[in-house]
Amino acid sequence: MKKFDIPKYYRSPVITRLKEVRKKEDKLKKDFSPAHLNFGPVEFLIARHFGFCYGVENAIEIAYRIVEENPDRRIFLLSEMIHNPHVNEDLRKHGIQFIMDNYGNHFIEWDEINSDDIVIIPAFGTTIEIENLLKEKGIDIVSYNTTCPFVEKVWNRAEMLGKQNYTIIIHGKAKHEETRATFSHTVRNSPSVVIRDLEEAKFLSDIILKNKPEEEFYSFFEGKYSANFNVEKDLVRIGVVNQTTMLASETQAIADLLRTTMIKKYGEENIKEHFADTRDTLCYATNDNQTATIALTKEEADFAIVVGGYNSSNTSHLAELLEQKFKTYFISDASKILSSNRISHYDIHLKKEIVTDNFIPQKEKVKIAITSGASCPDAIVDEVLNKLLSFFEVTESLDNVLSAL
Repeated sequence: MKKFDIPKYYRSPVITRLKEVRKKEDKLKKDFSPAHLNFGPVEFLIARHFGFCYGVENAIEIAYRIVEENPDRRIFLLSEMIHNPHVNEDLRKHGIQFIMDNYGNHFIEWDEINSDDIVIIPAFGTTIEIENLLKEKGIDIVSYNTTCPFVEKVWNRAEMLGKQNYTIIIHGKAKHEETRATFSHTVRNSPSVVIRDLEEAKFLSDIILKNKPEEEFYSFFEGKYSANFNVEKDLVRIGVVNQTTMLASETQAIADLLRTTMIKKYGEENIKEHFADTRDTLCYATNDNQTATIALTKEEADFAIVVGGYNSSNTSHLAELLEQKFKTYFISDASKILSSNRISHYDIHLKKEIVTDNFIPQKEKVKIAITSGASCPDAIVDEVLNKLLSFFEVTESLDNVLSAL
């Protein structure tokens, strides 16, 4: 896989070395078990796959190259490059201005931007409407487009299905930038509807099987279906694609449910006429990170740390997976570890930061599981690991532990 030229301060001496060792041992990525870093009184279980994915590194490389090559031009980002506060803040320090927040609320109005400016399209992609607006302003939307190739793969697959008269069911968060972009692209070729989770898929299934009146579709999915959507005609042939950062297992469960629904309605022998197989649209990095996180839950640990941006969908899902087995603390960086007794962490259910006391158990041997989101620099994970290490009288040096890998 391509190696990207990103700022060295995003790399790390510990995690980068660990990843290199694991990659050398497991070139085909068949071993999803975590690495064990044993320092004596504390042992870290580090997920096999985590951190910057292909799409993120590609976007970061392009953004910093744009800054370097255009010192005399104004440079804008449509919205956050990726969902990590440290990366976005560093881009601001390099002079990049953000036009909108994650939800499309403007910091800078369109009439302030002209054809002399550079506008970077972030890794999530953008809507057709915004692409057209930028083109009308004479702004290059090709040279400065960092849309993840795996997001574009979803769009291309949806386009192909649309041309075959399939309706597109998008598994995603309706307000997320990527889902808004995907919806904008799919509606050009096919009726489309966004569903958030398995419960909404069950509701849609009831509509298809006429267990619920079709009027309920329009109220339940208000604001999440394409113009002129017709329940009677547009739910006869369907295919499922996803926001690439959603739980892959949930996307598959939704697809399985809707496939079973179409079999109930039209018969097994006719399923290919009514349901499209779209398993090839799942993002490999999301899938690998989630599979590695599930492998973490097969181990024994006293608690888990998930590092990343609080508005990062893929990171939130890692926390969701880990909390099924461990007490899990979702933090943005090492500063959230306030002391050996206190940690400030994000509660994905309350959607706010809370403080927990005595998070490290008082015992002879403590085991800590660690992973991070696809938009989190390895250097930040290093800082978290080193801060936790500082609370223990370790009997093994970092060099010895790394040499033993």
